[in-house]
Amino acid sequence: MSAYVVMLRERVTDPAELALYSGSARAARAGHEVTPLVGYGAIETLEGAPFDGVLIHRFLSVADARAWYESPAYQAALPHRRAGADYRVFIVEGVDDTQAR
Repeated sequence: MSAYVVMLRERVTDPAELALYSGSARAARAGHEVTPLVGYGAIETLEGAPFDGVLIHRFLSVADARAWYESPAYQAALPHRRAGADYRVFIVEGVDDTQAR
């Protein structure tokens, strides 16, 4: 069953740190089967507090998503993200597309 890493950026606090994160996080995808689906496009908030940006990546499974998140390469990038912006980040399972609709 697929899984999605969702990153909701609430606000940027240090653009230079965020730029460092962006480059190193992109490189951290190497060796992982990840499909970028959403990457900070225009947002139209319908309810609740608005976000500054949204990123969604699809993985083959929750285990694959967690393996990417916990990889040494991503963990090296993570301090730059935390220094550069406030985020909410989570993994969510996708819908099993083998189920009848």
